[in-house]
Amino acid sequence: MDWSAYGVFVTFAVIVVLLPGADFAVVVGNTLSGGRRRGSWSAIGVTSSNMVQGAAGAAGLGALIAGAQPVLQVVKWAGVLYLLYLGARTVRSAVRGRYAPLSGDGGDGAALGGWRQGFLSNITNPKVLMFYLAVLPQFLPHGAGLPVLLLFAVTHALLSLTYLLLLTTLLHRIRPLLTRRPVRQALDAATGLALLAFGARLATERV
Repeated sequence: MDWSAYGVFVTFAVIVVLLPGADFAVVVGNTLSGGRRRGSWSAIGVTSSNMVQGAAGAAGLGALIAGAQPVLQVVKWAGVLYLLYLGARTVRSAVRGRYAPLSGDGGDGAALGGWRQGFLSNITNPKVLMFYLAVLPQFLPHGAGLPVLLLFAVTHALLSLTYLLLLTTLLHRIRPLLTRRPVRQALDAATGLALLAFGARLATERV
């Protein structure tokens, strides 16, 4: 095990995790709408997807999917449509401006809904799969086996989870301020437009 290469990868992975993307927008939206529980479960959904894609890459399934262009295109356009759907729904919420009063954590329904959005928004993003197939191997020492590859993949997933959970905690603490009607409308509009932009960008990118 080359620990210096691992350290370089961790630094790179932290930078990647901190760059705002669709996962960031989905977690923010879920935290605003359902509180810490829903936001945390959306973060767990993102991480669950990362684990699946990392395992697929380690097992060689990711390369098989990436090599099958029709399958990759289906994944891509499913991601595009899902991001556009989430974005349009969030923008509509901003336009309507009707929000229920703050309540509890929403129970199991909020947890499942948050997890589902996080998982689906990430699993349908082919760029995440390509990260595990094309970017991650560049940091692996020569002749690295499956355990090392899994260690790198799990590290990225856990870094993402840590960041998203910290984000959720921060947003939850200031949620009473953020959920005031004018502020919430502005945030919903910004989040919805960001999701629409991520969907449009994914639609125009080659995979």
